[in-house]
Amino acid sequence: MDTQHKILIADDDEDILEFIRYNLEKENYKVITAMDGKGAIEQAERENPDLIILDIMMPEMDGVEVCRYLRSQPTFANTIIAFLTARSEDFTQIAALDVGGDDFIKKPIRPGVLLSRIKALLRRNSRQADEAADNIIKVGNLLLDREKVMIQKDGMTINLAKKEFELISLLITRPGKVYTREEIFKKIWGSDVIVGNRTIDVHIRKLREKLGDEYIKTVKGVGYKLEIK
Repeated sequence: MDTQHKILIADDDEDILEFIRYNLEKENYKVITAMDGKGAIEQAERENPDLIILDIMMPEMDGVEVCRYLRSQPTFANTIIAFLTARSEDFTQIAALDVGGDDFIKKPIRPGVLLSRIKALLRRNSRQADEAADNIIKVGNLLLDREKVMIQKDGMTINLAKKEFELISLLITRPGKVYTREEIFKKIWGSDVIVGNRTIDVHIRKLREKLGDEYIKTVKGVGYKLEIK
């Protein structure tokens, strides 16, 4: 590995921290750890990691609260944030997605799956960072700036979570084109990243709440498209 990526792991179980640290350091990752939510924020602000892995259930602040706070800070707008969770309820995943989470790693942790997931996340993030063409797109009363990770409606800036921005960036590139759910999963989350079936629905709902219902149209049984009248 040519570049040593920096990874922050937050979990209140010391055995899990050491287990993950051992497996990641073998792959030449630099590992930083925290045992509660506040500690995770302090370490993130001090170290500015490439990837943050948060346990959902932690003392002081849980993983969802930590992610919400970090996403509110410009420094962490594009940082990859994944969740460790032993819980599979839809509401847990939806809460994590709503605050800008990128992926889930389920407990009990299998080293091979963990490393594969981390490599996929870092690879996708690097690929997206290299795509600098067509940074500014204006369609109707919407203006999207990929370089600044910003979208404006009628000149007013609207704050979007990372995946919300990536999704509207995809749709706005070709207004009127219907993107299937499979295309969206592959382009936004990557074919080697596993997310829940309701992931797209959650992000579409949040975009409609922030931009208005008139832009993103559902094509039943197929997918979604951006429509500017």
